[in-house]
Amino acid sequence: MIAQMPITFLTFLQSHYPIPKSDLQIIANHLSTRTVEAKTILLREGATAQEMFFICEGILKIVTNNEKGNAVTQFFLKENQFCTILDSFENGVAAQESIVAAIDCELVVLQKQKLLRLYQQLPYLKELIQNITRRALLAKIAVRNAYMGENAASRYETFLARQPEIALRVPLGDVASYLGIAQQSLSRIRRNVR
Repeated sequence: MIAQMPITFLTFLQSHYPIPKSDLQIIANHLSTRTVEAKTILLREGATAQEMFFICEGILKIVTNNEKGNAVTQFFLKENQFCTILDSFENGVAAQESIVAAIDCELVVLQKQKLLRLYQQLPYLKELIQNITRRALLAKIAVRNAYMGENAASRYETFLARQPEIALRVPLGDVASYLGIAQQSLSRIRRNVR
């Protein structure tokens, strides 16, 4: 019997490609799960990504450090999304970003070596996962670009409209960092938006 988190992952994959039933157990055998608390660092900047995460519950964030050494949230990822630092994971180079749990999370973990073995057994899976992750990356960049050139209040309103499920669940400081707004200013903007 397959546990609930892997079932969520397998159902997600099947929504993108008709995976034969015989392959589902093979895939499940290559998965592990992890429950993490908010603020858990899953990958530190400078390390090499050896895991890809599928979010069953919760929100992860991709974080970099600015020139002052302050953490800046680049992206949020929520349920039914993959998360890794793609260049590091695929090319074995040091990650330029960190992956951190924005809130408590339940994750399916794909270890790189297990995933490579799985790709050998089920070649179609590599293209499937790569297509999903690349499409998601382009979508995240498009969302992030939507905030460019807007004033702080407009950025927050766009964020609420485009990512309400994240806006309501992550700490205010993370939202401020993501939008490039001082937390104090964002508090004031939020009061005026309501």
